[in-house]
Amino acid sequence: MVRPASAMRGHILDSALRLFATGGFNGTSLHAIAADAGCSKASLIYHFSTKEAILTELLTPAGEGLAALDGRLSALPDDRRVEAAVTGYVDLALRYRREVKILFEDTPTMICNPALGGITELAERLVVAMSGGSGDPRGIVGAHMVLGAVFVTCASEVDVPDDVLRDELVQGALRTLGRRTG
Repeated sequence: MVRPASAMRGHILDSALRLFATGGFNGTSLHAIAADAGCSKASLIYHFSTKEAILTELLTPAGEGLAALDGRLSALPDDRRVEAAVTGYVDLALRYRREVKILFEDTPTMICNPALGGITELAERLVVAMSGGSGDPRGIVGAHMVLGAVFVTCASEVDVPDDVLRDELVQGALRTLGRRTG
C-alpha cells in the first residue's frame, strides 16, 4: 500500500523525533529513521535531503512557540509578566519535551539550528520577564536557575504525571523567584 506523501512525511518526523530523543541526534542515522518509519532511505531523502533538515522541521514549532511567548510577555505589565513567563515556559518545555531532550544532548550545536533563530535573545528576554524586569541580581540569578531547571527536568525521564509535573515546576519556579505560591 502506498501512503500519501504527507502521511509518509509525518511518519518520518514521528520516527526521527522518537529516535533522536532516545538515541541522540548524532547517534541516529537516516537509515534507522527510514527503517523505523517503514520507508526506504531514498523515500526519506525525497522528503528530507538531510538529517539536519529533519531536525530543523522538528524544532521549528518549539522555536515559534518561544517567539510567541515572548510576544505575549512583552504586552503584559511587569506585575503579570513573572507568572506568565514561568507558566508559559513550563508549558512549552512540557509540550516539546522530546525536542528539549534532543536540545539538551548537545546544547551548543543545537541552539545554532535555524529553527531556533534568536533563541539566545529570546532566552534573555524571558530572564528579564521572570525577574520582573528588575536588575536585581537575586531575580536575574533566580530566573537563570528556573530556565535551566525546567529545561533539565523536561529533558529527563521524570516518572510523574504531566499535570503534576507542570504544577510542581510552576510552583518550584515561582518559589525560586521569591514569589508566593498558591
